[in-house]
Amino acid sequence: MKRTKRLLKIIIPIVAIICTLACTPWVMIRAQLAPLPDTIQEQLFDALEYKLDGFIVYIDQAGKPPVLYTAGWKDRKNKVPADPQALFKIGSISKLYIAAATAKIVNSKCLSLDDTLAKLLPELAGRLENADKITLRMLLQHRSGVPDWIEDPEFPWDKSLSEVSEVLELVLDDPSEFEPDSRYDYSNTNYLLIGNILDKTLGYSHQQYIRSEILAPLGLTHTFGLLSDVDSREVTSGYDSHYDKDVKMLDFVSPGGSMVATAEDVGIFLRALNDGSLLNKEEQAVYSSIYEYEHTGLLPGYQSIARYHKDIDAVVIQFVNTSGGNAWTVSEIVYNRIIKILKGKKADKTALAIGQKYR
Repeated sequence: MKRTKRLLKIIIPIVAIICTLACTPWVMIRAQLAPLPDTIQEQLFDALEYKLDGFIVYIDQAGKPPVLYTAGWKDRKNKVPADPQALFKIGSISKLYIAAATAKIVNSKCLSLDDTLAKLLPELAGRLENADKITLRMLLQHRSGVPDWIEDPEFPWDKSLSEVSEVLELVLDDPSEFEPDSRYDYSNTNYLLIGNILDKTLGYSHQQYIRSEILAPLGLTHTFGLLSDVDSREVTSGYDSHYDKDVKMLDFVSPGGSMVATAEDVGIFLRALNDGSLLNKEEQAVYSSIYEYEHTGLLPGYQSIARYHKDIDAVVIQFVNTSGGNAWTVSEIVYNRIIKILKGKKADKTALAIGQKYR
């Protein structure tokens, strides 16, 4: 018996190690531990080895001209190289624009952060649990408890829903996830509802308000509210491991996930949001109380990262037109390696020249 126990003490850890090694995502470890290249352009070329189809990266670092980098394909089937000026589905980065618009409208006293969902959208009072307790502030901060439509098993990922109401219908009459304001839980439905609230308050589309009050002052002419607003030929193709073909034409109309933009436009917007040039002092105070200053986006075929790095005073936007499998984790690893290169002050003179060419 003692001998058996001794053997088990030896065998069990060995089996555990073997199981761990068998389940380890070696692609991610390889991406993480590979030697850091000297330049960002080299990093993007290296990243293509991990089955990521294409990259667009925009960097705006204080004291330097903004730079655009690309690698891989805009259209894999037709062998069209990644285009630094191509449009891209930015997914949930759209929430930053809606939050900024809401801050401006709240500051103008047309809305209150303490208004309830039942007051703002009374037609939903009987169809969303706790509508009389959920406030606009809770929706903005993902503290409402409203179920996320993206989690609904009935959502048709392989086709487009053309109306926002069709998306909302997926969660109507469903029980709340938790009591309002009891915890944080990200839900795309929150921003769908905010979009509807803004439309009703304004008397016209909140995307029109975003165009006139946010995009126009910044000179952003390559940012759009919906995929249907643009020429599809200008949009980067998207590839997902669950689909055989380009998923570019899958449209996501829900507010907070529907916008299309170039990397440069997103970078200019994010810089203005962070440096205070987009909102006045009072609007900025409202915004700071309700939402964050960076975001990621994920849709089938499209993943995006938009962050401001205060320690190096740099806005870094990364678009990758591949999703599914390990694509998101590898994309995050690549992004973090780009930041390491920036912090190491490794200049990429070739890419800098290319970036200036596209300005």
